[in-house]
Amino acid sequence: MLTPELVNALLEFREARDWEQFHTVRNVASALSVEAAELLEYFVWSSDQQVPRVVEEHHAAITSEIADIAILLTYLTHDLSIDIQEAVSKKITVNEQKYPLEKSRGSNKKYTDL
Repeated sequence: MLTPELVNALLEFREARDWEQFHTVRNVASALSVEAAELLEYFVWSSDQQVPRVVEEHHAAITSEIADIAILLTYLTHDLSIDIQEAVSKKITVNEQKYPLEKSRGSNKKYTDL
C-alpha cells in the first residue's frame, strides 16, 4: 500500500491541476477498468510459458500500467473514504469463511461449488 506521503503527493498533483472536477467516482472507476485492460493487453494471447518473456520484454510498460492502476485505486479509495488496509483485512476474513482450507486447498472451484 502507498505511504501517506505518497497519497498526499498524488492528491496534491490532482488538486494543482484542478482535475478533481473530472474525477467523479464513476469516471475514476471506469478509468481503473481501462487501465486494468491495458495491463491485460500485454498478456492476451500469450501462453503461460510465454509470460516470463513478455514480462521481461515489457517490464517498464507493465510497471507503468500497474502504477496507473495504483494511482486510480488510491483516488477512488480516498474519494469514497475507504481505508484500503481495513477493507483488505475484512475481505480476507470473509474469504476464509467462503473458502475453508479443508475444502479449497489446491482447488480452483468457486466457493459455491466446493
